[in-house]
Amino acid sequence: MAKTDLEIAAKILDDNMVGTMATIQGNKPHSRYMTFFNDNFTLYTVTSNDTHKVEELQQNPNTHILIGYDGKGFGDSFLEIEGKVEVSQNDGMKEKVWNKALKFWFNGPDDPKMVILKVTPTQMRLMNTKGEDPKIINF
Repeated sequence: MAKTDLEIAAKILDDNMVGTMATIQGNKPHSRYMTFFNDNFTLYTVTSNDTHKVEELQQNPNTHILIGYDGKGFGDSFLEIEGKVEVSQNDGMKEKVWNKALKFWFNGPDDPKMVILKVTPTQMRLMNTKGEDPKIINF
């Protein structure tokens, strides 16, 4: 049975944690790799409260994320995600996303420097699905 675009997008987010996240720095895009946690199409990522990205997002909360391309070539489905970012100190989400890899940057989920970036998608484009045109998924 054929999957819907939304089901394909959900699988891409469930199968891929690393993507690029762009912010605006002085009217120019600035991209970096980030690790994302998917919760029903809302993405969460962790950073320090003293990073440039937090500063940039406070000035302009818009982001663009690429996630899912695995480098095999034609037919590798991936997502282009447009969204709004909220910088949060949500302790419950800090606990939820905490993992041992984060200990290189933070003392634990209660580290005051650790913040959560909550990305609420406004639109996703499902790209490169075996030569088909991009599929728009609006939220």
